[in-house]
Amino acid sequence: MIGRTVLRIVGPLAPSVVIVVAAWWLALEAFGISPLVGKRPPQVWEYLASSQAHREAVFGALGITIRDAAIGFVAGMAAAIAVAVAFVLMRTVEQTFMPVAMLLRSVPLVVMTPLITLVFGRELAGVAVIGGIVVFFPALVNIAFGLRSASPQATDLIMAYGGTRLTVLRKVAVPTAMPSVFASARISVPASIIGALIAEWLATGEGIGAEILRAIGGFRYDEVWAHIVVVTGVSILAYAVVGVVESLVLVRFSDRRPH
Repeated sequence: MIGRTVLRIVGPLAPSVVIVVAAWWLALEAFGISPLVGKRPPQVWEYLASSQAHREAVFGALGITIRDAAIGFVAGMAAAIAVAVAFVLMRTVEQTFMPVAMLLRSVPLVVMTPLITLVFGRELAGVAVIGGIVVFFPALVNIAFGLRSASPQATDLIMAYGGTRLTVLRKVAVPTAMPSVFASARISVPASIIGALIAEWLATGEGIGAEILRAIGGFRYDEVWAHIVVVTGVSILAYAVVGVVESLVLVRFSDRRPH
């Protein structure tokens, strides 16, 4: 079982890695970027393989970024699910909240980050808010749409037998919305990493976001590219893992979804 799961992750992952590496190398060559600035895959590999100190610096920062991204992902997805459920159960909530949400969404996160930092601080609470904002809005739209895609016939049947809106939500809407939830999760995985990097650049001063800025300031381009490569690899891996989890969960929910 574990072997099959690993194979399902690695199988789709290998072509993605090959494409990304090839595009990276070809783009640098096509635009004539100097190897002193634009590091090629062998140079990054040599940087990581040649020194344990290099690996500890890069993967230590990566661990902080993964933590920050996970906090933003969980916060954003949880808030999006809660608000989407409120939208479906109470139309007045949507009519009141959605214009405010769209107004907030129109403000660039880079502009909002100093204010968020001022209110919530530079610790994990601030990271959760910054990362959660990046995840929240796209996930909210997808999940709300999925919850509203419940079969009208199944909804009417439950209501005719005395069921409540909560019963309809639990028995029909949630199973129907699972593909939308996982589509949101797939989108949110790379978005949460971007949110973590923004938080690290502008707020916490830790993780890969901050280390890239320091490395650029010190003209340590090998280190810059190593950070970029590992965080991109984690993003691709996390996307693949969510896809595998989606397939496993949807098999469980398929029997519960209305046909």
